Amino acid sequence: MRTPKRKKDHIELSLKKESQYSFTAGFECVNLLHNSLPECSLYDVDTSVKFLGKKISMPLVISAITGGYPKAKSINKGLAEAAQKAGVAFGLGSQRAMIENPKLADTYKVRDVAPDIPILANIGAAQLNEYKFNDIKKLVSVVEADGLAIHLNPLQEVIQPEGDVDFSGVLSVIEKICDNIDVPVIVKETGAGMSDSVVVQLSGAGADWVDVAGAGGTSWSKIEYMRGGGVPGFENWGIPTVESIILCRGLLPVIASGGVRSGIDMAKAIALGADMAGAAQPFLEAFFKKRLEKELETWKKQFRIAAFLTGSRNVGELKKAKFTLKS
Repeated sequence: MRTPKRKKDHIELSLKKESQYSFTAGFECVNLLHNSLPECSLYDVDTSVKFLGKKISMPLVISAITGGYPKAKSINKGLAEAAQKAGVAFGLGSQRAMIENPKLADTYKVRDVAPDIPILANIGAAQLNEYKFNDIKKLVSVVEADGLAIHLNPLQEVIQPEGDVDFSGVLSVIEKICDNIDVPVIVKETGAGMSDSVVVQLSGAGADWVDVAGAGGTSWSKIEYMRGGGVPGFENWGIPTVESIILCRGLLPVIASGGVRSGIDMAKAIALGADMAGAAQPFLEAFFKKRLEKELETWKKQFRIAAFLTGSRNVGELKKAKFTLKS
C-alpha cells in the first residue's frame, strides 16, 4: 500500500522551507492594543480553558501531524508526551492507514503517555464514503480519543498524484457521523482556510467545532508538487488564516491554525474571535531539534504576557481585547 510511503514523504517535506506559503497568515497585520494600565499581575493571568470537557493550560492543540508508518510511532509518542507535560491538546494524523492495515494502529496510540489531555482522532472527508460507520467509530475507540477531526483537503487531493478528487456527498456523510458518534466532531481544513458559507453548512450538519486552518503556513499543495503533483499554479491558493477567522467567528467554536507561529499569534487569534489555536510545523521542527518542551513553554509565556499587556486576566477577557488591523 502506498499510504505509509506517502506519510513518510509528508513529514520529510513539511520540514523544508519550500513547503511554506509565500505569504503569511496575516498575524503581523493584527495589532493588539497595548494597555499601559493593566490593573492586574502577570502571575494572576489565568491562561487555562476547557476543551472537550477537559481543562488544559492554554487554548492550544498540537495539530494533526502523522501516523501510519513505523517512524510515526516515536513522533506521535514524543509530541503527545510533551503535550501532556505542557497541558495542551493533541491531534493525531489521518488514521486512514490503520483502516487499510490494522497493524499500523500502534503508530497512533499515545494515551499511555498522555492520560489527561484531549486527544483528537482523525479521518479525511474524501475517504468517508469508502468506510463503514463502525470503522470510523473504531478510529476513535482504539486511540481513546476525546473527539473526532474530519479533515477537508480538496486542494491537497487535487494536486496529489494519487489524490481522491470526488468530494460528492461529503456533507451528508459528515451529518450522519455527527448524528451517531458519541464524541464531539471537529471539521478541519488542512491549510487552505474556510469560508463562512462552509461553516454555516457544517453547523447545519451538526459539527461541534471547526478548525479553519488557513493559508500562510505549510502549503500542502506545494508538498504535493514536490512529490510530483499535477497542474501547476495552486501553490499559494487559499484563504489566509486571519481572514478566515474573521469570516467564521461566531458561527461555530473556532480553532485557528495555519501559520500560527508563536504564543503572540495565538493571543491575536483569540482576540480576533477564535476559541482555540493550533499549530503543527513549529512543534514538529522543535521535536526533531529536541527542544519541544522549551518551545511549548515559550508559547505559554508569550501568550500570558500578551494577555497581561492587553489588561486581560483570563482567556475570556482576551477574547474581548481591542485590536486594530493594518493593511
